[in-house]
Amino acid sequence: MRNRYLDLLRAAAIVRVIVYHLFGWPWLSIALPAMGVMFALAGSLTAASLERRSANRVVTSRLRRLLPPLWLLGLLAVPVMIHLGWSQEEDGEHPFTPWKLAFWILPLGDPPGSETGIDSWEPLWYIRAYVWFVLLSPVMYLVYKRMGRFGWLLAGAPILAIAVLDKTGFELRETADVVMWDFVTYGACWIAGFAHRDGTLARMRPALVFGAAFAMGAAALYWQHGHQGEDAWDLNDVSESQALWSLAFVLLALRWQPRMDWLSRVPYGERAVTLLNARAVTIYLWHNLAIAAIWPVLTYLALDDLGHFEKPVTLATTLILTAVAVLAFGWAEDLAAQRRPRLWPDTSPPSTRPSSSPDATPPGATSATTSSADAGKPPPEPIGPVPPGWPELTRDGSPTGLAPATERIDLPVAGRPLNGGTRPPTEPETPVPVWWAPNDSA
Repeated sequence: MRNRYLDLLRAAAIVRVIVYHLFGWPWLSIALPAMGVMFALAGSLTAASLERRSANRVVTSRLRRLLPPLWLLGLLAVPVMIHLGWSQEEDGEHPFTPWKLAFWILPLGDPPGSETGIDSWEPLWYIRAYVWFVLLSPVMYLVYKRMGRFGWLLAGAPILAIAVLDKTGFELRETADVVMWDFVTYGACWIAGFAHRDGTLARMRPALVFGAAFAMGAAALYWQHGHQGEDAWDLNDVSESQALWSLAFVLLALRWQPRMDWLSRVPYGERAVTLLNARAVTIYLWHNLAIAAIWPVLTYLALDDLGHFEKPVTLATTLILTAVAVLAFGWAEDLAAQRRPRLWPDTSPPSTRPSSSPDATPPGATSATTSSADAGKPPPEPIGPVPPGWPELTRDGSPTGLAPATERIDLPVAGRPLNGGTRPPTEPETPVPVWWAPNDSA
């Protein structure tokens, strides 16, 4: 059973990231901290998987869903960057180092690239961050469960770690330092996803949740006021503000479960949300290149003098070019999910799909039409019943009540101060895609 509210959150985060990268409006980082939301959703889904399957299988499944689309991008981008002189670059952020190409295969560090091809590799730091969260989740979730009813206190550990790092000035070398800072910046959101999954967040009194969120939000804005980055009030410049504001937003967003029957009444609303979830990774990997291609395309079409229409036209062009990327490369997500490759995913709402469709196979069940070629494959990761703390939904997407709880571009990125407090501009903010079961639309 899909939770359409969570689908809507993910879709909104993806659109917000595209708009942010296109126009660079700092206030968007406050209106919707997209990365924090996506990490929290990923944490919740990863916890759900860890409750049903072994840690080995969960990690393998998550990486399998993530890496093939990345490999396709690397297969196209890396040869082009080398052909255009990457190996001769002397002042690029990632000098050509053959062994570091391994990060395009398993991104334990940032997949490298040339300055010319920056739009292809710059957002990939978030893939690297997601991989580390997935690898560490079995241990994190074990500690969380061992803490019992006090497990939610674990969300304070990354915030405390930031304070310690600021106070001591502790740092690691190169890639490891960036990994550490991204982990402490968004680790609290990931753990909040655990609390969402097991119902801990749903059982907390609203006054406590709102009070904690208000206190953290106020602290984030206060810190931001005294530690402005390159762009005023852009939380992506300041790790401390980003961590606190993201966690405050996530607590409110995941504690609240609105009715979703209105979505079906919005023209193309259901289909748009389904599409954004079904091709999240493709949109993530290719939207930056779509933005880079806007003006070459508009210039070719003699539409480079737009006046007051510049913003709507460039946004529309970005969406069209991203849709072209979905058509050209989205099939890699189907292969990664062990689905039949399609140029365009099925965008009909989950509740209206015909029962004969593979997507309509009941969670955890095996389709009667499974081919012999699939007989030897491991069973797909089940979606299972709605997790404790998630509301049961009717067919129109409206909640029927909470399930009973059981146990429970030079864009900035989160980074730490270097040499007196300045943070180097690095990668942009981008939400990591979150996937459901192989036979599901996302």
